[in-house]
Amino acid sequence: MPRAPKDTARARASARARGVADDRGTGNRSQNLPSRTRDSRIKKPRKARPENTISASRFRPHVPAEDRLLSWTTPFAIEAQSKLSSLLPETAITKLFSTVLESVEPETRKNYGAGLLRFTQFCDHAKIPEEDRMPAGEPLLAAFVASWAGKVARTTIDNWVAGLALWHTSKGAPWNGDRVLKATCKAASKLEPAKSPKRPPVTLEHMLALRAGLDLTDAFDAAVYGLACTAFWGCRRLGELLLDSAKGFDPRKHVSRSVAISFRKIPDGGEFACLHIPWSKTTGAAGATITLTRLDRACDPVTALRHHLRANAAVPNRAPLFAFETATGGWSPMTRTWFLDRCNDVWAAAGLDRMQGHCFRIGGATELLLRGTHPDIVATQGGWKSRAFLEYWRKIESILPLFMSRTFDKSRVQMVERSMKGFKKKYSL
Repeated sequence: MPRAPKDTARARASARARGVADDRGTGNRSQNLPSRTRDSRIKKPRKARPENTISASRFRPHVPAEDRLLSWTTPFAIEAQSKLSSLLPETAITKLFSTVLESVEPETRKNYGAGLLRFTQFCDHAKIPEEDRMPAGEPLLAAFVASWAGKVARTTIDNWVAGLALWHTSKGAPWNGDRVLKATCKAASKLEPAKSPKRPPVTLEHMLALRAGLDLTDAFDAAVYGLACTAFWGCRRLGELLLDSAKGFDPRKHVSRSVAISFRKIPDGGEFACLHIPWSKTTGAAGATITLTRLDRACDPVTALRHHLRANAAVPNRAPLFAFETATGGWSPMTRTWFLDRCNDVWAAAGLDRMQGHCFRIGGATELLLRGTHPDIVATQGGWKSRAFLEYWRKIESILPLFMSRTFDKSRVQMVERSMKGFKKKYSL
């Protein structure tokens, strides 16, 4: 793979994409995607950092975090599996345990694996015998939680405990978490460290900067802009629209070029586009429908999506939706890193702050509310249920001052606050 220039994210992504295209056969624009998906590929674990080391044990092989729930075992689990072997063949047992773990997403399994690592470190330090780690007694579980109280957020502790519970379930072990554990977790919430500063949202100023700073005659930049407008005005998570790695396409979760995109006009002359994504964080495999309404301004999402589809017309239908053509005549999927690097390059040149992926979702929701869009519509657009959206609104309240400008004055913010009060009353929240 050729070394990428260091000047822009676009150049870096193009260089990497050439490598991806070469792997698929440079110059063939109609190639199929690799048959293996992210979940079926063998992923090599990274070398453990000093703070992540544990005592060597045959029960805990060195595997990626998301594989620890399945691969890490205990004497109890081995004995339980041995008893199960008298009833079921080995292949059926393996399938059973792996299917149980499929109840959570890969990213969640990674978080759970991190909790299992911390629990193992605690047991190593306290010299807890292997036989006592599963089923873990409630005093051990509560002591583990107490050891992290005041060091990490309550949500982190809850994730770790949920991971330990699932680990027990997947190994056929009883779960002993009860009142003492719940009381310890509750106390941990009162001791949690100060929260990090709120992440600033992507604002309309950021979107206009993208429109001005990207080269929309370039296939990569056209894909970046189309994706940015879809994420912002559609209030979507980036993980629902692009890939974490260039070879991580999973048709069960990632929207492809073959998706039916309906461009429609309404009697008053307006236009909107609809497309269905196969997976979302809140609905899972049921997916979600994204509706983008045409705007009479530079960062119109309908125009941006149309332009991306035209600029990257040679990309095959089985490719991810925001894949782009490469200079060598091939194509490459858009990844989170390439997308955010390019956006942040443009924003840095415009004197704006660097942003993270989730900032599009909260920024788009806030912009729509300030434009007078009814909360019910915004909640539907972003896939929030009423109570979840009300909780999200509390995050939006803290960033409203960032939107105060010549466009949105104090009276507009007060209008949104009244609207949200009505939303809360409507759903008795």
